[in-house]
Amino acid sequence: MSILDTVQPGKVLYQIGAYDLPTASEAIERINQDLLPHQSKFCDDLDHRKLALVCGFGAGKTVGLVAKATILAAMNIGHVSALFEPTHAMLVDILVRTMNELLDQWQIPFSYRASPLPSFTLEFKEGTHTILLRTMLTYQRLRGQNLCAIGFDEADTVPKREAENAMNMALARLRSGNVQQFYATTTPEGHGWAFETFEKNKKSDTGLIQAKTADNPYLPDTFIPSLYENYPPQLIKAYLLGQWVNLTSGQVYDRFDRNHHVINKIPFDIKMETLLIGVDFNVMNCNSVIGVRDGDKLVIIDEISKQKDTDALAQEILRRYPSNRILVYPDASGSARSTINASKTDIAILESYGFSSMALKSNPFIKDRVATVNALLQNGKGERRLAIHARCSRLIECLELQSYDEKTGDPDKQNGYDHHVDALGYLIYREFNILYGRAGKPTGIRIY
Repeated sequence: MSILDTVQPGKVLYQIGAYDLPTASEAIERINQDLLPHQSKFCDDLDHRKLALVCGFGAGKTVGLVAKATILAAMNIGHVSALFEPTHAMLVDILVRTMNELLDQWQIPFSYRASPLPSFTLEFKEGTHTILLRTMLTYQRLRGQNLCAIGFDEADTVPKREAENAMNMALARLRSGNVQQFYATTTPEGHGWAFETFEKNKKSDTGLIQAKTADNPYLPDTFIPSLYENYPPQLIKAYLLGQWVNLTSGQVYDRFDRNHHVINKIPFDIKMETLLIGVDFNVMNCNSVIGVRDGDKLVIIDEISKQKDTDALAQEILRRYPSNRILVYPDASGSARSTINASKTDIAILESYGFSSMALKSNPFIKDRVATVNALLQNGKGERRLAIHARCSRLIECLELQSYDEKTGDPDKQNGYDHHVDALGYLIYREFNILYGRAGKPTGIRIY
């Protein structure tokens, strides 16, 4: 027996003719033999132009990424593809090392070039395929490239806008080869780029595969228990279960829970009810939430989003609910300004449509408004007095995602999750805050 038969085949052995180069189909077969079910599903999906594998820690994302890249390389011999890491250190320490190990394991010969820009060239019996290695923040270097496939690793660790720009550039480069695909693997880092692209704004050409840490049976026995011991519940959901959760500092409405507050059926006849409508004024972005009081509870039955001005909002309310009595609970600053012109205030415009204004003379402190909403979501006795119909998708999203601004300590207003919850807050504070009793008059009286 030759000593060559006792060692793993490598690049040098192929070069001296000790072993034959693998065909593309042989290489793909070798790769598929080693994959976990979720990795196989990821690698087999060639139908979606955009595809993501989102997993908890240790579930095998990087192996899935390299397997996908190598399979696509075998399908696109003679062409060029690319793989991206967030940083150069991750590219060298994680991606290059993993590719070296796996290509040796799969007995696929390769050459690696470290400079001026790193790349792998894979060798098959039918020819070669080059995989460029880059960092996401240098995506502009892709200009002028004709690529067949592009993969991102841990893209959610990059700022959302940068990741989106990099993806758009990548999609514009997919113009060669037999199979074109953009694919990504990542741990879910809150409601970032991956959530926006593959869940919230998912299109027909977009595919998503999710997996848990426990789906990898080869992890050490102590790995998962140690994470449960050291991570809070939100991080457990993200980093072990691979779920989308709010990881930003301090969720404002932390008592909101879809399982308890979202309903699919309205328990009364809307046509017979007085509607309570919270309103948030903004130029080209007026929003409202529409509720009905049910004893000491509030049921939100509808929402209106992104109306261009107060007139448009009022007209949409009347279009949907032409026969109901309507009370509006607007932002108190609407008594001094208008989103349309200087001749009429926003509140005056609402009143001109026949709505009764329940506006306060001034807005409550933000912390008081937030506290009142949270108390309705769940008070100290465990009572939940707020229900929201499932059609109010934007309000539900905002309740889940609005977080506190670490610099100011106030609810964040930069990500657009404030408008619907502000409208809800104006309504709930006026109707349910302890300072306002429902005694004697429909509008209530102030008590001290």
